[in-house]
Amino acid sequence: MDPRDLLAFTRMTGSVTQRMRDCPFPIIASVNGVAAGAGAVIALAADLRILSASATFSFLFTKVGLSGGDMGAAYLLPRLIGLGRASELLLLGETVTAPRALAIGLANAVVEDSELSAQTSGVARRLAEGPALAYAATKMLISKETDMSLGAALELDSMTQALLMKSADHAEFYAAFREGREPNWTGH
Repeated sequence: MDPRDLLAFTRMTGSVTQRMRDCPFPIIASVNGVAAGAGAVIALAADLRILSASATFSFLFTKVGLSGGDMGAAYLLPRLIGLGRASELLLLGETVTAPRALAIGLANAVVEDSELSAQTSGVARRLAEGPALAYAATKMLISKETDMSLGAALELDSMTQALLMKSADHAEFYAAFREGREPNWTGH
């Protein structure tokens, strides 16, 4: 490809990350096997990462002569695991085992290979049956407040909470609490 086409291609791959972060629904990466390069960044862009015990990550861009910052990795990874560990992973491109991914905060859970599908489905079901509006607001706040001052973040928190306090889901929580039952979330 010529440079113009290459730039269009790399912008397109970056838009995958952007759309994942902008999606109002929580995204779960269920990682079984090797997540390397773009696959590692797609898992990184998810909200939760559940790994099989044999899964590995590799941010190997520098090993092939490219920037470790592909698809937003240099933005997302330091925010997830810290600058020092992100620098190590992005510069050296070494394989990260599932136990190490869990230890450094790259994984939310590591399960036996045979349990990955059931565990991921269980978390997905829990999210699907929960208060979707509250999840969407929380995901938005996590994404937006990363680059805000504390004062601006607190103001956005306050405005979001005030709006959600008028939601049907919040009213349903109180009704369910008074009636001694589980809430029937509608996402409104």
